[in-house]
Amino acid sequence: MAEELNHKHTENTSVDLASLPDVKLTPKALEMVRKMQSKEGLDGSHGLRIGVVGGGCSGFQYQLNFDVAKEGDRIADIEGVKVFIDEVSLPYIAGTTLDFVEGLHGAGFRFDNPRASRTCGCGSSFSA
Repeated sequence: MAEELNHKHTENTSVDLASLPDVKLTPKALEMVRKMQSKEGLDGSHGLRIGVVGGGCSGFQYQLNFDVAKEGDRIADIEGVKVFIDEVSLPYIAGTTLDFVEGLHGAGFRFDNPRASRTCGCGSSFSA
């Protein structure tokens, strides 16, 4: 599936990555990212990496982890939180809003992706 992701990206090479909108984080998501960074004891060179990989029940799966900037990343500073998105993932998640929700069934990050044509029930995978 990762090969499919890379193949689809190369088909879209005419996409101007610089023109794609950044990912947004809600105030609650920012708060939770800051808490997790502090808990992990990460320095200022680390930020939140948001990515997409092949897999999940709908075709693509979101990935979140702390990382350092890499060559080719789109880097955003959102109220002091560094966000890194690799150039392969960017066309699939540009304009996405990341939120943190708490409810009766637990808590976690939720993606509101305007580019997703279909999402799964768990909210961690999508198709584009």
